[in-house]
Amino acid sequence: MTSSLTPNTISTVELKPSYNIPVVLVLGAIPVLLIQPWLGGILTLLGLFLMLQAVTLRFQFTATDFDLYRGEKLIKRFPYQEWQNWRIFWNRVPILFYFKEVNSIHFLPILFDPKTLKSCLEERCPRID
Repeated sequence: MTSSLTPNTISTVELKPSYNIPVVLVLGAIPVLLIQPWLGGILTLLGLFLMLQAVTLRFQFTATDFDLYRGEKLIKRFPYQEWQNWRIFWNRVPILFYFKEVNSIHFLPILFDPKTLKSCLEERCPRID
């Protein structure tokens, strides 16, 4: 990772939750329930699950890591030095965030502010294409 800023000068940024995907899924499930109840039920449950995740999970960009919290408890730390690449799919309507570390690949639904996500990624972990 290369950056013109030193790690000590970068403040911690917490991503604000975004409820766009869960709300669209739940609202989209309503007409589907009338045509295919089982499919509408699955979409509703998925939307409600993602809503719960958006409410309970917190993502923070620190000077050296991307951290995932549930409440006040740190669940997982992703050090930038292990990142190989990242991408936000469908920039016009961002719905999926992908990043690859040395030993693993991660796909996350966009349950947080996509603009802040992108600016933090560009600042702290420039993409390698």
